[in-house]
Amino acid sequence: MGIKVFVDGQEGTTGLQIHELLARRSDVEVLRIAPDLRKDNAERARLLNAADVAFLCLPDAAARESVTLVRNTNTCVIDASTAHRIDPNWVFGLPELASDQRDRLRRSKRISNPGCHSTAFILLVRPLVDGGLLDADARLSATSITGYSGGGRKMIEAYRQEPQPKRLGAPRPYGLGLAHKHVPEMLVQAVLRTRPVFMPIVANFYKGLAVSVPLHLSAMRRPVDPRQLHDALVERYAGEQFVKVMPYADASVLDDGYFDVQACNDTYRCELFVFASGDQAILMSRLDNLGKGASGAAVQSMNVHLGLDEGLGLSA
Repeated sequence: MGIKVFVDGQEGTTGLQIHELLARRSDVEVLRIAPDLRKDNAERARLLNAADVAFLCLPDAAARESVTLVRNTNTCVIDASTAHRIDPNWVFGLPELASDQRDRLRRSKRISNPGCHSTAFILLVRPLVDGGLLDADARLSATSITGYSGGGRKMIEAYRQEPQPKRLGAPRPYGLGLAHKHVPEMLVQAVLRTRPVFMPIVANFYKGLAVSVPLHLSAMRRPVDPRQLHDALVERYAGEQFVKVMPYADASVLDDGYFDVQACNDTYRCELFVFASGDQAILMSRLDNLGKGASGAAVQSMNVHLGLDEGLGLSA
């Protein structure tokens, strides 16, 4: 008998990607809902409760509703929405977050899948806070540039219409109300006490994401050499399959001086960088927002929860 998996919200971008990943595997039986029954709560409840693992690829309110339909203690729910990412009763689905995170994921039946922007930010910042190199009260800012697939079906259709509206040709900053939905998890999961100022930018390419966090080292509470930042990341992620720390301030990782936002596309890894000059540093990370930033992360958490090789069905 294979692992029974149900994707509630199978027609969305993340749901389709999860289906594609699981279709490669002989150990998984995907339970599918008939198109005309997608909003039938009785049928959804039947499939949710029949599954060993249920992925929720839904808006927040619908995800909360789905959780109420699970009435057994066996189904592991992995929620890709923002509904439960800072809920203390749910485990944050980032195995590399802390030394005990994988144990927590194995034990939990409620896992919240991280957001793409927040994954890139947290992987950079959390080890530095844990190591005392960044103060939890540090006043951080972060910028993320991402492809339009992160906006879901409507945004994808907008960018792909012919002819494409001229306004979509240039990068577009958004979230300027400073209340982006990923900020709460960035704050909580990076164990910060001060909300970071976060500005995302959507650009005219399908997928790929890069987050940058600038630091004035002279303004930090104690002297920090930028190499210490790099060393802390190297130490934290030594041996990790899906997180790779790139060489320190190495121009060879750039494309003629430019940073390639899409270099991790079609992989399930995140790459971390430290660039520095004098008393200034820029921490950077990049990933595929549909891979390590969404469906790949969800499948990785499923693998960890089930005690399988966490790279099963994924490629680094």
